[in-house]
Amino acid sequence: MTGASIDVPPVLIVGAGPTGLAAAMSLARAQVPVRLIDRALHPSPYSRAIGIQARTLELLEQHRLVDRFLELGHRARTANLYSNGQRLARLDFDPLQTRYPYLLFLDQSVTERLLTEHLATFGVQVERGVELTMFAQGSAGINATLQRDDGHIETLHPSYMIAADGAHSAVRHRLGMSFAGKTFEQTFLLADIEADTGWSDDEFHIFASGAGLAALFPMGHGRHRLIADHPTMPAVAPSSEGNAEPLTAVAAPTLEECRLIAKNRIHHPVELGSLAWSSYFHLNSRMVEQLRVERVFLAGDAAHVHSPAGAQGMNTGIQEAFNLGWKIARVLNGDAPDRLLDTYHLERHPIERDVLRQTSFVTHMAEADHGPLKLLRERVMPVLAALGPLRDAARLTVSELSIQYRRSPLTLERVLDGGPRAGERAPDAFVHVVDGPLGRAPGTGCIFDLHDPAFFSLFLLVDPPDDAMSGNGKLLALGRKPVRPEDLDRFVAAVEDLLPGAGRVWRVAEADGAGGGPSLRESFGRTRPSFYFVRPDGYVCARGRPGSDLNGLLRHCEAWFAKGAGTEPPPV
Repeated sequence: MTGASIDVPPVLIVGAGPTGLAAAMSLARAQVPVRLIDRALHPSPYSRAIGIQARTLELLEQHRLVDRFLELGHRARTANLYSNGQRLARLDFDPLQTRYPYLLFLDQSVTERLLTEHLATFGVQVERGVELTMFAQGSAGINATLQRDDGHIETLHPSYMIAADGAHSAVRHRLGMSFAGKTFEQTFLLADIEADTGWSDDEFHIFASGAGLAALFPMGHGRHRLIADHPTMPAVAPSSEGNAEPLTAVAAPTLEECRLIAKNRIHHPVELGSLAWSSYFHLNSRMVEQLRVERVFLAGDAAHVHSPAGAQGMNTGIQEAFNLGWKIARVLNGDAPDRLLDTYHLERHPIERDVLRQTSFVTHMAEADHGPLKLLRERVMPVLAALGPLRDAARLTVSELSIQYRRSPLTLERVLDGGPRAGERAPDAFVHVVDGPLGRAPGTGCIFDLHDPAFFSLFLLVDPPDDAMSGNGKLLALGRKPVRPEDLDRFVAAVEDLLPGAGRVWRVAEADGAGGGPSLRESFGRTRPSFYFVRPDGYVCARGRPGSDLNGLLRHCEAWFAKGAGTEPPPV
């Protein structure tokens, strides 16, 4: 439970995996009371999902907990794809415009521990051995029944419920929701194993051959994750829902089987040592049609399961949690209309659909031993991989830095000279802070350090103090049209009056020196003065010029985020 300050019934989160933990963290930071339950008595000790993408690391940084992830994780900067021993493509993450130009490999068990420890700093503890046995929704809200492992039964009336209870989601079943899609015919092998490869430990390798698919991912200190399809094993009926979960009906893969796979599929000398953990699993590609059913929201594997190709699954769930958390907090505060919660489905469902399509296609192409997909892999892919723009697009897609909500009704776009568009990720930049909230004195800093995911951030981009004044010392330049400093003050005051306590305003300018990050001009364009209104989850909600676009911004915020918002948003 949590000692949060908003006096409302708690949000019940079912499932304490990465998605549920991230949702609880987002809500607790916004001071929303949370109950986070999991029927398992103990966290899973298995590594399971291991890849953390650049965009997830950026969001963890803004939540002030990325350092421990970087300390314990292992960084891989390059991906290599082979077919029958020939390298077809090499994808280097270094050109990514982020502080994290790599894929971080870390056991999911460690990820869950770090999120749990951070959540405890907000006074929230995972309630283990607690199962949701029944719930019903009505006009008055949710009635839920919880049962502890000692048999104690509790009745709860949560304000909302988030189903993050995995691929076999009991909440989804109770709602009678379809989980449409398909099960891959192949059985897959997964193993955490010691390996001496002779390769650089900051690269990972994927091999396609007539014998099947195999992949090696470095985990640091000689440990690797091995994944392969079509292993030799007893027949077992595939699950209709589970995704990458251990199959307990058969014995786990042996070290000898792993060595045979490496010998037949990896055309490179590889010595495999001790086997820490292994399992067989089936892959599914499935998703729900709706992420919201009245007061219940589905997230993570409860909403979608797919191939682990590209290490997208856990990252997608965590980012869904951050997308949803601030919206629930805003509505529970009484400051936003209920329809704000509908944008969770509108924004995230298309992304989930794309992830399923992409991961399924990549898996089928990597496994193909004949036909058009094999031709595409061996003849077309090397040509495409040599094209710079396509390599850039691939980097942005895999790292999830390309995720955007430009078509969302929450975006207000105005044309500026460069910079991220409304709906896109707000990038980092090294800036000079002219002034800020909470008595922040002028100085230098980074956008990510200034943004607090419990609040909206209004970044007002101005000229450096020494250059901002005109000849009479009273005007700021906006192209050829001057804007008075008092007009900027009125702009800030109008936004603060509309969203009291919900936003933090920062006046920032170009900083001298590199400061270990991109400049303000590189990240946010050249228009001065201009504003970028950033959502709590780190995406640009609106941008424009403080002179001509103030009324549009106010109407937009009034429609979606302010007290007394109407039932329908006005035209902007």
